Amino acid sequence: MLYKVRGRTFDEFEIGEEIVSDARTVTEADVVNFACLSGDFHPEHTDEEYAKKGPLGERIAHGLLIMSIATGLLNQTGAFEGTTIAVLEMKVRFIRAVKFGDTIRAIQKIVAKKETSKTDRGVLTSYVIVLNQDDQTVLEADLIALLYRRGFTPIAG
Repeated sequence: MLYKVRGRTFDEFEIGEEIVSDARTVTEADVVNFACLSGDFHPEHTDEEYAKKGPLGERIAHGLLIMSIATGLLNQTGAFEGTTIAVLEMKVRFIRAVKFGDTIRAIQKIVAKKETSKTDRGVLTSYVIVLNQDDQTVLEADLIALLYRRGFTPIAG
């Protein structure tokens, strides 16, 4: 069975449009798994007693975990699935801590499009905002990605 591309190509995105993800609750298991994958066992994330004495009074999720979850949530919308070639650049600002049990969602706004010298791809620039359950901004990011153009996506079934 061949992979079926669901995503939209570079040509199909409009400047100013927004892609809105579903929400997801960040769990202790998410943080533990990310610590194991990344090797980042900072006690603010992994040691409850240490974190209780810190400025937030409890353990928090890794900022890069939140960015990873946000890109996954946006991919689950189907908008980019199979049409993104690569993320070229990402500038992330961590605004507010995400605690265990917080529920986050992502909004990605298309801010610029640029054709490349290669006719099979284009560069899409977007602004990503991640909100918690109280509509507070926890993360902002500028994201530049390389996408296939119409007619050049990989073979699909």
